[in-house]
Amino acid sequence: QVQLVESGGGLVQAGGSLRLSCAASGRTFSSYAMGWFRQAPGKEREFVAAITRSGANTSYSDSVKGRFTISRDNAKNTVYLQMNSLKPEDTAVYYCNAGYTPLLNYGKPGIYWGQGTQVTVSS
Repeated sequence: QVQLVESGGGLVQAGGSLRLSCAASGRTFSSYAMGWFRQAPGKEREFVAAITRSGANTSYSDSVKGRFTISRDNAKNTVYLQMNSLKPEDTAVYYCNAGYTPLLNYGKPGIYWGQGTQVTVSS
């Protein structure tokens, strides 16, 4: 199995930026498609972004497209989520996700999850 550990969350003012990291261990990182999901207070878990094994293709939810960028560094076994122009509505726990489908999405998430990192955006 692969273990996923998120970092980089915190408190930021609206309009600011954060960069989340997800470090993988236990299996070959390049074997997995990767993604990010989030869960706001009182809401269900929501798809945010995904990236293929090689990093050649990406996908984003409509709510973050144009503001967030997912990337990966297979040499460092790490996937990133660059978040710009943050809004209070982005406040949530962000979860790293790994799986075997070519490109992860809400209907086909990966089977491995990290523990999450809190992102809070103040107005």
